[in-house]
Amino acid sequence: MKAAPLLKIDFNTRKALMFALTAERLSAYYEHGKWLTDAQGATLAGEWLSRSKLQLALSERRLLSELSDQFARQLADTLSREAGLYASHEMMEALDPNYQSAFAHDMLDECERLLRENGVNE
Repeated sequence: MKAAPLLKIDFNTRKALMFALTAERLSAYYEHGKWLTDAQGATLAGEWLSRSKLQLALSERRLLSELSDQFARQLADTLSREAGLYASHEMMEALDPNYQSAFAHDMLDECERLLRENGVNE
């Protein structure tokens, strides 16, 4: 029996992936005081995608990893510790599609803006 072919991902999936990577980075930072490396982020993205039978070139996973790192560090630099913990919590909760958060929607919009600014399009 042949394995199902891997599918390419669209812009919305890239946006969601960047959001999830940003959430994971913030969570790791606030829980353990350490930032994920770009390689760890790219690997994590690849693992998530493979579970859904999706694929994205390593160069694109690295770009998403780098952008999520920049975004997470920007958030951490501009928020108090309490606000950063809240942001991290809200973003991690929002990884559940049934969880609704105005803050998470704003962060998703910011991910979209950052992707477009960096040449990641449809």
